[in-house]
Amino acid sequence: MANDDRRQGRWQGFDFGTGGGDGRRRWRFTLGYILLGVILLFVVQSALVPQPEEIEYSTFLNLVEQGRVEEVAISETRVTGRERGDQGPGFVATRVPGVEDAELQTLLRENGVRFTGEQPSAFSNFLFSWILPILVLVAIWGFVFRRMAGGGAAGALNLGKRGVKIYDRKDLKTTFADVAGVDEAVEELREIVAFLENPKKYQRLGGRIPKGVLLLGPPGCGKTLLARAVAGEAKVPFFFMSGSEFVEMFVGLGAARVRELFQQAKDRAPCLVFLDELDTIGKTRGGAMGAGLGSHDEREQTLNQLLVEMDGFDASKGVIIMAATNRPDVLDPALLRPGRFDRQVVVDRPDLKGREAILQVHARGVALGDDVDLRVIASRTPGFTGADLANVVNEAALLAARREKDAVGMSELEEAIDRVVAGLERKSRVMSDKEREIVAFHEMGHALVALSVKNADPVHRVSIIPRGAAALGMTMQRPLEDRYLMTEPELKDRLAILLGGRMAEQLAFDQISTGAQNDLERATEIARAMVAEYGMSPRLGPLSFGRDGFRGSEGRLLFPGERPEMSEETARIIDQEVSRIVSEARDRALDILDDKKALLDRLAKLLMVREVLEGQELKAFVEGDAEIPSIEEERTRVEAERAEQERVEDERRAAREEEERRAAVGAVPHPTEDIPTPPHLREVREGP
Repeated sequence: MANDDRRQGRWQGFDFGTGGGDGRRRWRFTLGYILLGVILLFVVQSALVPQPEEIEYSTFLNLVEQGRVEEVAISETRVTGRERGDQGPGFVATRVPGVEDAELQTLLRENGVRFTGEQPSAFSNFLFSWILPILVLVAIWGFVFRRMAGGGAAGALNLGKRGVKIYDRKDLKTTFADVAGVDEAVEELREIVAFLENPKKYQRLGGRIPKGVLLLGPPGCGKTLLARAVAGEAKVPFFFMSGSEFVEMFVGLGAARVRELFQQAKDRAPCLVFLDELDTIGKTRGGAMGAGLGSHDEREQTLNQLLVEMDGFDASKGVIIMAATNRPDVLDPALLRPGRFDRQVVVDRPDLKGREAILQVHARGVALGDDVDLRVIASRTPGFTGADLANVVNEAALLAARREKDAVGMSELEEAIDRVVAGLERKSRVMSDKEREIVAFHEMGHALVALSVKNADPVHRVSIIPRGAAALGMTMQRPLEDRYLMTEPELKDRLAILLGGRMAEQLAFDQISTGAQNDLERATEIARAMVAEYGMSPRLGPLSFGRDGFRGSEGRLLFPGERPEMSEETARIIDQEVSRIVSEARDRALDILDDKKALLDRLAKLLMVREVLEGQELKAFVEGDAEIPSIEEERTRVEAERAEQERVEDERRAAREEEERRAAVGAVPHPTEDIPTPPHLREVREGP
């Protein structure tokens, strides 16, 4: 391959019959192109460029004597001219050798013909008529062949030099001050910054900095932001490349890009090289059976080149390799061994304190109202990543701007969380009164059971406003703290809450609907996990039978598969235990709601009128600290509030339209406005 490149490198795109089928194809294309070019030149010279008519010299003299010639140009060998009234290219006649110019000039003067002399240049005629068109055709031919050569080795090698994004020191504005919620990861990476700033501090004792640092964590937790912050703190060049940019159609192109990346990094050391989505090229290789198990030759060659480069370069020169992935389970073991990625830093979802710090970072440039409490917002967003929290703040700012407010309030932040979790409100969805009543009883059943059990998170809000694609209502609970363990009583309480909606429908209407499908799915999943994974079944004891089907790194079922190896009797017992646990939760929810049936009826009807009930108010109603208003009074109050809100929105809309109209006409005052009277006319107008 290398010898072929050297032989053909001087004439890329030319193949003189030694390139097999591809060479013959190029020769055919070249010959066809030359033939087409010659034909095109003749067509241009004959058809597109008008040629004068060739006549005899005697005919030319007769035309002059008849007074039909308007003007002529005389040269040493020919005479060109144009007849009177002729707008065409004219005529040309070859002069007779030996004829004196004086006789011809006398004849032309006698017949009133304008004449002039010309000195034709054979070189200029040849240049503009033949050489210039040929050069244009050759340029087109060379461009086409370069495009064709791009699919070969030369094109692949040129492509290998593209794709690396290099950020210089002055372009890096991100520092550790812009990173929050991952304090442990920041502390781990400060050592990398110290090495890039002062390598001799670690080298004098014989220590060496890790060659590679692998950032692990779910999407949106700030892995790329951390890498940029490291480069910004150390004030070194930052090389950024995604794993997908190494994988191309041509085998060997990814390896060429890896070599080029490391060569550029060595030339600009000290620097930081960051490979995002490392799992794209770092997946476990197939081995001897790889061809039959979905092996990818180009990806494996790229991975092999990356392994060689990481072994070959000297970390003491100040080149640090950082990579990020959210799928560490699929990475090749050779990539994770010491000497390549020595250090693995986990960038996990932030806890309560971390979420509050992240919200403070993203709220720096946002005008917040006095009622905003970021700690409450952080407590309402367990499991949110940094990207999710940034989206919440941005959605709240957009919502406040839409409402013509001067600052982002708590209501906008709460609404933004609901949007991120459940989707946009769909008030335009038309539901019948019967369906709204079923949804109201369903959601109030969830809320009453949650307020009655001991181990449930506080109810934050109950809503029957449709959201997203399928949610007709929802009961939101706000955890007081981050939880990493769940006890058996907590799981049983959660099951009772999930089944509370279905039992409320049964109590109120003596029938059930399809609205509890998701509740039943989640309840069955929790009950099966209690029996088969957590060992919470008295009949089976402390045994774990694994999971059925293939699941991802976060435990979600990607596609179902065969059950774990167990006997039919054990599988039957598991099914019986799951049914028992779910049935007990159903009976428990039914007992709770049966005792509070009157309260369920009044609160569900109140929810139908208001559409949204806050958790604190609902708790006061249930505990008797506040009186439940009558439905008629509440309906009158809600209608009045909605009318007032519509009036305010109409006024704001009208004011905005008026401002836009004034801006369009150049801020001319409206005729109905009170325009002040000029001082010199005031006495005249106000006098008698």
